[in-house]
Parts: sequence; C-alpha cells; structure tokens
Amino acid sequence: MAATHDTRTTQRDLRTGRSLWADSMGLHLPVRRLREPVDVEVVVVGAGISGAFMAHDLARDYSVAVVDRRGPILGSTLASTALLQWELDLPLGVLADTVGEAKAGRVYRRSRAAVDDLIAMVQRERIACGLKPKSSLYLAGDSYGSRALKDEAAHRERIGLPSVFLSHAELVQRFGVERTGAILSGGSASADPARLAAGLLRRAAARGAKIFAPVEVTGVLEGSHHVSLVSDAGVELRARHVVFCCGYEFPASVPTEGAKIVSTWAISSKPAVSFPPWLGRTLLWEASDPYLYIRATQDGHIIAGGEDEASSSRHADPSAIGPKSRSIIRKLKTLLPELDLEIDHAWAGAFGESVTSMPLIGAIPGMPRSFAVMGFGGNGITYSLIASQIVGAAIRGQPDPNAQDYAFA
Repeated sequence: MAATHDTRTTQRDLRTGRSLWADSMGLHLPVRRLREPVDVEVVVVGAGISGAFMAHDLARDYSVAVVDRRGPILGSTLASTALLQWELDLPLGVLADTVGEAKAGRVYRRSRAAVDDLIAMVQRERIACGLKPKSSLYLAGDSYGSRALKDEAAHRERIGLPSVFLSHAELVQRFGVERTGAILSGGSASADPARLAAGLLRRAAARGAKIFAPVEVTGVLEGSHHVSLVSDAGVELRARHVVFCCGYEFPASVPTEGAKIVSTWAISSKPAVSFPPWLGRTLLWEASDPYLYIRATQDGHIIAGGEDEASSSRHADPSAIGPKSRSIIRKLKTLLPELDLEIDHAWAGAFGESVTSMPLIGAIPGMPRSFAVMGFGGNGITYSLIASQIVGAAIRGQPDPNAQDYAFA
C-alpha cells in the first residue's frame, strides 16, 4: 500500500554577500523546465555539490533526473570554502569517547580514503576545478591545547592515519607560526567547489541525466516498487528511488535530531597576494571555537573564514558581513603578520552541525525507496563523495561496509 510523505524542505536564505566562486567560469549547465511528467529510475533532489556527486555516480548505470528549487549550484555550494579534508571537526579521541573506538576509527579512515577517491575521480574525469592535493596544519587553540593535540596525533597513528605532532619550536621553525603546538598531516586538498559541482553535473548530463529547475518537490508517494514525487507545478516525477541532497534545507520527513544550523562567514583577498610558499601547499585551521581557517588558491587569493555564531539566521543579515570580515582579517594578520591583503569578496552562509560532526546518510526511516544526505560538519564535500558511494551501493543492491556508521537511527 502506498504512503504519502511530506518532503517540503525548510526554506532559508543559504548565503549572503558574493563569494569568490560566483565569478567562476564554466558554470553554465543544460537546464530544462519541468513541463510534462518524468519517468526515470532515480530522481536526485538538489543540484549542489551533494546532488552533483550523487548524479555523477548514478548516471553511470541508471536514468537520472536532477531537480532543484533554485537552479544548479545556487545554494550552499557557492558559500563553501572547499577545504577538502578527512579530519572531522571533532577530534578522533573525542569522537571515540562519543561513538566508540571502533566506529570512530572506521569513520576517520573512510574520510581519509574518500579524499583520495575524490582526487582520483577529478583527475580521471579531467574536471578543471583548481584541485590541488595539500597537507593540513591543525593548530592548538582554546578548545584543544598542545597536550591534547599530541595525544590526538598519537591516536591517529595507532589507527593507521599518519600525523605528526609539532612542538612550539618545530612549528615556528618550519612555518613561522606562534602556537604551542600543531598536528601536520597529509591527504587533504582544495578546489573551486562551483566548478567541481558543475563538472560532475556536466558529466552526468553527458551520460543522459536531465536537470530540471526551478522545481519544488512537495511530497512523495512511496509504493512497493516506485515513488511518485509531487511538484509545485503539479507535474509528476516517477522513479524507482529518490535521493534528497538538499543541503541545509531539511526535508520534513527526515529526522535531524541533535542537528542545528549555525551561521558562518568568509573572505577572499584580491589575487596575487604574496604569501609564504608553505601556505600554497597547506590548509591551516585551529582547535578553537569559533575556529579560523585559511587556504590559498592557485592564482594567489587568500581565503579565510570562521566567526561562526549559533544562529540559524544571522548569516542572512548583510550588515554583519563587514564587521565579521574585519574580525577575520584581524585574526588572520595576528596569526600570519607578514600577509598584506585587501578583501575582494566577502560572504556568509548557513552551516549544519551535529553532535558528532558526522553526516547522516541512507534510507529515510519508513521510506525504503527514499534516501537522504545530511552533510553536517566542516567536511561537507568529503561527505558528499561518501554519500554517493553509500547510496549508490544501496540502490545497486550492494550495501556499503560503512553504511550503518552513517545511517539514520
């Protein structure tokens, strides 16, 4: 017997200001209007980075329709700073205390493998998105000091994730940064998230996927062999499966207990900034709350962000961008006083957090043909890749070995 589920998503302003990626080249995609019923094997709801990874994977084997209430790459993806990391916001040791040692180890190792998979995919598909493999430098801060970071590095080593603790003296000698300690690890990367998403969607379209926008999905009628999606235009989309990749606009039927939306801010400098060579090879972030994070682009932009607030709407206030940007610059120059830069872009965005900093991925409880991807934490792009692997395996009838680690309760 078919059951109808409310899948209307929370509508929110996902970003304000103008991000660096809004000026990226190559974002045009073949978008159609939804004028007549669609019958495919999979519908992906959301055409941001999560939907792009999902469509890219599924279009290899299935007919796919991608729908979005705005249009491709017009939501949270443009607000991303695209630090492609395997390290979670919650340190391994703290995560182990929360979810257990075995699960924490699996999640960390899966994130590490996912960044490798992402790099290999971009290189194999020749997606021009400024991808560059990088190291990560995690600085001691007010949340976790040098002693905690030293223990964290040892914990990572024990589960096969090479990480080197640097003392204050070593940190100053190698990086010229004044902190009591840091963890240096390899295996991260950075990219232009808009061009990455566009490249994935373009390749999905080349395999037959169709992109429809603007389309608002207001409900799902799930039967034993198919799902029927109701749109705001009154046009039906019919599929064997639906995958909700709606970012921080949560579908009504998806349980998100313990998750919250916060506000975050970021800036980028004008290009061709002079910076120490190591910064071009390293993602810099700190163990503080809120934490500062810094990266450089291939054409010499410095990107920095942070100043998070526990508010689901503060990011939508344009008047906050100026003060927040100045605060980020002050912290940036305190940490790296040799930098001389001017702000070129400044923006704010919504950001999802969970108690564990882990995502929720899998079939929606009570809706076996409907899946959702809820990418909480600072590893949104990494989680998007993992989600495409887990959901793709489930739809193919080949369950992923880590699926239960991310499943809805």
